[in-house]
Amino acid sequence: MSTPGREQGPQPSEQLMQLASGYMVSSALYTATKLGIPGLLKDGPKSTRDLARTTGSHEDSLYRLLRALASAGVFNESAPRSFELTAVGELLRADRDDSIHDMVLWLDNPFHFQTHSEMSHAVKTGETVVEKIFAESCFGYLQKDKELGEVFNRAMTTFSKMLTPAVLEAYDFSYLDGKTLVDIGGGHGHLLTMILKKHPAIRGVIFDLDHVHAGAKSRISEHGLTGRCETAGGDFFAEVPAADAYIMKHIIHDWSDEKALTILKNCHKAGRGRTKVILVEAVLTPGNEPSFAKWLDLEMLLLPGGRERTEADFARLFEQAGFVLTCAVQTKSPVCVLEAERRA
Repeated sequence: MSTPGREQGPQPSEQLMQLASGYMVSSALYTATKLGIPGLLKDGPKSTRDLARTTGSHEDSLYRLLRALASAGVFNESAPRSFELTAVGELLRADRDDSIHDMVLWLDNPFHFQTHSEMSHAVKTGETVVEKIFAESCFGYLQKDKELGEVFNRAMTTFSKMLTPAVLEAYDFSYLDGKTLVDIGGGHGHLLTMILKKHPAIRGVIFDLDHVHAGAKSRISEHGLTGRCETAGGDFFAEVPAADAYIMKHIIHDWSDEKALTILKNCHKAGRGRTKVILVEAVLTPGNEPSFAKWLDLEMLLLPGGRERTEADFARLFEQAGFVLTCAVQTKSPVCVLEAERRA
């Protein structure tokens, strides 16, 4: 029964309270995931007493945590003080192919709470928060803090797994048969190895910093691509390997226009013939339209100092680097595939 005079739907104050308390959900989600609760529930409901014993937790406190997350749809209290996974919570299991376990451990990591608490510094100065707090660049700090760096690398592999099927469905790479495609900043190689598996006539190179691309070698071997795919180390601000085409997933958004142009110009310099550059990026939408890219843009502001861009922004960058934007394909995911060709 509705309250007399009350409009349907949440009131403005309720909307603001939900937004303001979002960090509570994030911290609770991180804690449950870090404790391994989703994996413990994979075979069905368990009592908080059993879960507390297994995880070394305080039983009543754990119950209160799971009860709160159940109200958010992550768990279901199927019997008093006994919980099971919902369809949403299932995706937190680390053993699922479609798991976002590692992405949650990155996005809700205490590192993010620390950096985002200083957002006002970035807004007032235009400087990154990571440099203010840690006196290091974002990627310099991730290399220095080995544990956090591994959390980040696993999360980026998870992100690739989430996006790659949509990219492969939306964009046809077959015109690269018999040619070499270099994945710049390719990390552990999920995107490129999936492209090569679908297109057996393409050769590939995963190019990244030495401590990163080494993690791709086992993936290349696992997928039987040793003869067609290799890894190479280097700094893409200095030079990139020669190739017929380059692909970058969420690389250009990490950097300012000046640094992004350096990367693209290096592709122009090293490329063969009418070199293609393929970017997999979120593209900003105009006006008040909800967009994941608008929140990701704040992450770029605070951490590496990059930015998300509109399609027109990408076209200008390509033009300045000697390329022309030939198509922008929206995928069934938060990203687009932007293709550019080197001008004759």
